[in-house]
Amino acid sequence: MATENKLGVMPIGKLIWNMSLPIIASMLVQALYNIVDSMFVSRISQDALTAVSLAFPAQQLMIGLATGTAVGVNAMMGRALGAMEQRRADDVAVNGVFLAFVGAALSAVLGLGFGPALFAYQTGVQHIAQMGNEYLQIICGLSFFLFGQVMFERLLQGTGRTVYSMYTQGLGAIVNIILDPIFIFTLGLGVRGAAIATVIGQCCGMVLAIYFNLTKNHDIHLRFRGFRPNWRIVGGIYAIGLPSVIMMAIGSLMTFLMNKILITYHAAHETAATAYGIFFKINSFVFMPVFGLNNGVVPIVAYNYGAQNRRRVTETIRRSVTYASAIMLLGMAIFLAVPQLLLQIFAAGPELMAVGVPCLRIVSLSFSFAGACIALGSAMQALGKSIYSMITSIVRQLVVLIPAAYLLARYGATVGNSDLVWWSYPIAEVSSLAVTVIFYVHVYRTLISGISDGKAGETI
Repeated sequence: MATENKLGVMPIGKLIWNMSLPIIASMLVQALYNIVDSMFVSRISQDALTAVSLAFPAQQLMIGLATGTAVGVNAMMGRALGAMEQRRADDVAVNGVFLAFVGAALSAVLGLGFGPALFAYQTGVQHIAQMGNEYLQIICGLSFFLFGQVMFERLLQGTGRTVYSMYTQGLGAIVNIILDPIFIFTLGLGVRGAAIATVIGQCCGMVLAIYFNLTKNHDIHLRFRGFRPNWRIVGGIYAIGLPSVIMMAIGSLMTFLMNKILITYHAAHETAATAYGIFFKINSFVFMPVFGLNNGVVPIVAYNYGAQNRRRVTETIRRSVTYASAIMLLGMAIFLAVPQLLLQIFAAGPELMAVGVPCLRIVSLSFSFAGACIALGSAMQALGKSIYSMITSIVRQLVVLIPAAYLLARYGATVGNSDLVWWSYPIAEVSSLAVTVIFYVHVYRTLISGISDGKAGETI
């Protein structure tokens, strides 16, 4: 702590990319292995791909608990480092690791206990439900590695060592990609093989992240001897992180309900759910860079808010909105131009192609509004106002998206146009942007505008 952290002194434009590019690179690798995972599964059969797609809501919930906890840890740790409170930063980090493994235990219990009911409700095709449950039992039962990898990577990111988190995610993804065909085809394990390869990749990423934290991360000190949970810190972590967990839980519920709506009302039934699952896999190549950008921005905003430097806070937010929107517009252009090529990655036949092309084109229109929503939401989380992001997520996914999808799907079934259901996404994203802007204006007036401009003559 003798020298000032780069989060408080490096020019903002350079700092954002310095912090974000390694995370973006690692997330793109992560997106690649998600797609490769599904690509190999699609070579088993379309039903196998459908099974993995129907497992996605449960995976999304588990990942949401892991990343939401990490958001709270990063924000609290960033403020402590910005205020030069070394002991508090260390305590936040250690309690965060404890919470990660509590979350893993909870995920294992819920996944193993409720997996069969999840698939039975979504589909009446028995062998799809069986394959999906086999996949989910392995992913949830061994979620210790996912939670550990996420938390130790975020400790690296929260102190500005994003290049090391890139290495850990990259290692996990590469191991997964190599092992997928071996376990799925060579060993003949099918979807179970895909799950085992994923877990082994997460284990490798977690081990490397622990090593980097112990040997390279000098801003925090992980000491567990005599550890007891500090419930005030735990409360503070979840005061910030719980809304993120709830947002991901809402997203999981939304995906679950969308699958049910599609299987019930769309003319193509399970094929529509498969196309929807493919959309989620492919759009990760668009959203992951934006999430990576914002994972780099959160500690910058938190640190400079802790240091009471308004100019650096506002400039970081302004640039993050601009960069995120540009990425999303580029993604929309690709989805509109070449949806057939994207679907061919998953060995799409004529029926899946007929459903998937309009799905990708219509849903991608929502990208044009999503970038600003994500960037502003991340800024509010860094400032301790995650509740606003949570409310926005509820409005977008449960108040607007699901009712709109239900009504459009039923009407589409009546008039013979099942593609109407996809328009629920652009409708929901417009609503989300309006609510986000209202909340951000309030946060600016009540929090940001009241802090000082920073040092005179400072380079922004």
